[in-house]
Amino acid sequence: MDVAHCELDGNADAVEFCPQDSYHHVLAASTYTLQEGDTPSRNGSISLFNVNAEEKNIELLYRIDTAGIFDIKWSPVGGNAGPFLAQADADGCVKVYGLETDSNGGFLRDITGEKISSSMCLCLEWNPSATSITVGLSDGSVSIVSVVESQLEVLQQWKAHEFELWATTFDVHQPHLVYTGSDDCKFSGWDIRESPFKLAFQNSKIHKMGVCCIANIPSDSNTLLTGSYDEYLRVWDVRSISKPVNETSVCLGGGVWRIKHHPFIPGLVLAACMHNGFAVVKVGGEKAEVLETYAKHGSLAYGADWQRGRSSLEGKRKNSLVATCSFYDRLLRIWMPESDCLTR
Repeated sequence: MDVAHCELDGNADAVEFCPQDSYHHVLAASTYTLQEGDTPSRNGSISLFNVNAEEKNIELLYRIDTAGIFDIKWSPVGGNAGPFLAQADADGCVKVYGLETDSNGGFLRDITGEKISSSMCLCLEWNPSATSITVGLSDGSVSIVSVVESQLEVLQQWKAHEFELWATTFDVHQPHLVYTGSDDCKFSGWDIRESPFKLAFQNSKIHKMGVCCIANIPSDSNTLLTGSYDEYLRVWDVRSISKPVNETSVCLGGGVWRIKHHPFIPGLVLAACMHNGFAVVKVGGEKAEVLETYAKHGSLAYGADWQRGRSSLEGKRKNSLVATCSFYDRLLRIWMPESDCLTR
């Protein structure tokens, strides 16, 4: 069910609902726009919105111009402080903002930033305690950056892959493990307790095209999900990383660019599927099945996230709210999946 939509000021590539209790209504959306010509430039922005499902309204609170952004992530609940929003951008910088409230509803305050590479920063993720960020770079490197007392410091950086590194995350159950995925079709795990780092595993046989995203299942310490340009969402058992639990998993009909777990329904996943819109997928045991698809975007499906908590609409049962965005048409949409498992 559609709730609201708007057009952003640039090509839309990421949307993130704030996970902190007092800010569930706050949505951040980022853009990346390449200006071609004799002196090409990569420009971007972050917009903050107030999302009110009951009034079918999305209100712009704040916007800041930036370098072209590839990824944004809010700091996790239970971290040291926050809420903080981190960005990975085309200038090779990681920046961290603090969410502040004012008479207009909210804004982002610069906390810290650091140019960590001459390559572009393509993706990032916080560790569970919000003290470190793992960053994937366009030269195939991964960087572990500490966030302490409003300062960023590169702790380790190494060449993890041969091509662009589009996916990296900490294991939420074992934060000393960092996972990476790349255009070289390899899916790797690294033990960062040792210096230099140690390669824990590398799988180069299963993904037929580049690895776009990696996601933990918070309720299951043994399971990981990966998404690939080859259009498959795969379920992995970290105890047997040589092959997925179900080698064919589920084909989503488009490159699986982003995976987001439902905040409190175990095994429920929202996937951005590039040329094939968005899908709600149920992952359980050795199978994964598509429950619902959403095809009201007219361009590459890149950004997707669940709102924490539930919203009611038109007096109906409370349901989970979703934000999605697509690239070239600059479209941001707020909607409610209609699958029975999502209503109460």
